[in-house]
Amino acid sequence: MSTASAAGLPFLKGHGTENDFVIVPDPDGRLDLPPSTVARLCDRRAGIGGDGLLRVVRSAALPEGRALADEAEWFMDYRNGDGSVAEMCGNGVRVFARYLRHASLVEPGELAVGTRAGVRRVRTAPDGALTVEMGRAVLPSGPGDSVTVTVGRRSWPARHVDMGNPHAVAFVDDLADAGPLLDAPAVAPAADYPHGTNVEFVVDRGPGHVALRVHERGSGETRSCGTGACAVMVATARRDGLDPAADGRPAGYTVDVPGGRLLITERPDGVVEMTGPAVIVAEGTFDADWLAGAGLH
Repeated sequence: MSTASAAGLPFLKGHGTENDFVIVPDPDGRLDLPPSTVARLCDRRAGIGGDGLLRVVRSAALPEGRALADEAEWFMDYRNGDGSVAEMCGNGVRVFARYLRHASLVEPGELAVGTRAGVRRVRTAPDGALTVEMGRAVLPSGPGDSVTVTVGRRSWPARHVDMGNPHAVAFVDDLADAGPLLDAPAVAPAADYPHGTNVEFVVDRGPGHVALRVHERGSGETRSCGTGACAVMVATARRDGLDPAADGRPAGYTVDVPGGRLLITERPDGVVEMTGPAVIVAEGTFDADWLAGAGLH
């Protein structure tokens, strides 16, 4: 799509527990979104501003989505704030689903969303909360934790949890122990995370209740991370001796994030469900001259 034809291109802004996104509708997959353009769109001073970008595109219009097209009409093409491609974003799925209903692109009821981590199913409660089936967590085999997270001169053992994207979950005494999180924490062994990782720092708030801070790969510290909250829930459950697949009973935790609260449940079949809000904040159109400077074409 040329910049001239992109003049008047719509965008929206949304967030899920203050994990915020630029939403760009592109149903036929006509936009070229190089990393530099995405980073400009997500810039909080020179652009719209967001932790990441959600491109709304039909699964059949993307090579990575075509295999999912029979199951999910719409594909969430998610990019981190620095423009890099990511496999999944849990808060993003809720916001993506909220947009599809906002734009009357889907009917009420359960919705299937295609992602690079597979299809995610979303249902909406009467109070507006959205529940996403986030898939099954993958944990490294073998006993114990083999990962170490380091910030400055302090290190903690961490649990490697994959929720379609990678996570290192460290339990700390105080969330302030993580420091300002301006830079990505060091994670070892690096070979366990060849493409980088999200890092969560976790404290207990009470029975079945934890809180976290997160440094997201490609975005920095964010107000929330849906896949991170799911990874934290699974890591906490295993620490607490709970394994729904083995126990035959679901396990649920309240997970506080800086931007709000999520409810995470792991079912006996291993599927992790995340429930939380999603909000469309604003919508508008890009200025044609600004688009040209941003390189959107």
